[in-house]
Amino acid sequence: MKNIVKILSLFLVVTTVMMSCKKDKDPATADFFVGTYKGSVSYNKDGTSITSQDGKVTVTKVDDTYSFFFGSGIPDIKGVKFEKQDDNTYVSIGNGLTGIKINASSLVMLVSNDGATWTANCER
Repeated sequence: MKNIVKILSLFLVVTTVMMSCKKDKDPATADFFVGTYKGSVSYNKDGTSITSQDGKVTVTKVDDTYSFFFGSGIPDIKGVKFEKQDDNTYVSIGNGLTGIKINASSLVMLVSNDGATWTANCER
């Protein structure tokens, strides 16, 4: 009986240690830059220009792609993928969606796609 108690105690200690030593997640998988950024935003296409110094961009994630919702009549940007550039900073990749640099505290964007241009210089 003592051996069974010792084995169960050892099992509980090992399980507790393993759970408390869990590795930190990669920020990209933890969605650390999902949220709302505020600052200057703009959009230009075919003579239409929308600019706001008090704008906002809301970033969401579905699976491995991100979407940027601007409000203020600025069209959204959807289906953006990222790759890690350096410590906790990511840059957009893919056709027509390059030019976005994001981390937990700032969003900088200069995207040109289909004759339209989006810019953002925002923080949170």
